[in-house]
Amino acid sequence: MIFSKRQAREFVALGICTCLMGGTAFVDGAVSEAAAIAQDSKTEQAQATEAWYWLSSDDKYSKFFDPTSVVTVKSAKKENGEKVPTEIQAWIKTGYSYGGAKETIDSYGIGAVLQPGQLAYSLAQVTINPQNRTIQYLKEDFYNAKGDVVWSTTDGRVKEINSQQFDEAYYDAVVDEVFRVGEMKRAAAEDRWIDLWKDESEDGQVTTSTADTTTMRLKGSNLIVWEWQETKDKSGKVLEIKFVKKAVNLAQGTERIVKGEYWSGGTGWKPVEDEYDGAYRAISPNEPAIKGLNRLRAFAKGYSTWVNRYSLK
Repeated sequence: MIFSKRQAREFVALGICTCLMGGTAFVDGAVSEAAAIAQDSKTEQAQATEAWYWLSSDDKYSKFFDPTSVVTVKSAKKENGEKVPTEIQAWIKTGYSYGGAKETIDSYGIGAVLQPGQLAYSLAQVTINPQNRTIQYLKEDFYNAKGDVVWSTTDGRVKEINSQQFDEAYYDAVVDEVFRVGEMKRAAAEDRWIDLWKDESEDGQVTTSTADTTTMRLKGSNLIVWEWQETKDKSGKVLEIKFVKKAVNLAQGTERIVKGEYWSGGTGWKPVEDEYDGAYRAISPNEPAIKGLNRLRAFAKGYSTWVNRYSLK
């Protein structure tokens, strides 16, 4: 695997404190009138003076969220009458080093209006859909070291959370405030990634496939999961990588690629070209992937509570 865990560092210089986990506000159907008024009256400056719970830090970013801001704004009923949150909102905070500020400014394409030295931190209100593992920035304000807003944006794109997303820590923390099923714990677990299959060719090339258990969730008979496939030559050099989201029908023994990316030294990263055009294909008993199917079946059975944690069925 080529994933690396970001190392925590001192963040006192940012002038940001941590706090104990606070309570979560739940509102059935929609935000109550009182909650809406309280939320609307909360200015960015007031938000900036509150205590924040620290999530992680590296040489570019420090990530925080406000546990007291987490609120369920939409929910759905299961057949048994149990209500399941389907939309959650919360406030998050990001602190920037010079390198992180530059990377962020480049990503937003705002170099003409903002320089890295002007950016100290940002506050954002996000909405999260746990059933689809998505996050969207409803509003984001960027501040300088004096606490002045230097740039703002609204209605950011919806992003699905997987191991490659910058927002993963925020997503995990907010969802844990509502469901409390160990999203953060699973993301940091040593067995987060499980081996699915391995295949070695006659010329010594080895292809391996692993699955990210944090992304696993059942929708009917389909297990939704992100898989990482690597092909290396006999010296261990990585030749190809496929990072794909799959829907695996555990009952029928079929699978389809929902989306993904492919990498090679010659092409760099590009969208995966699915030869089945998104259609399900049968997994043959004679191919290495059959081992992966059996592994996923075993995981779904052994960790039934986990794969059904956000289910509406």
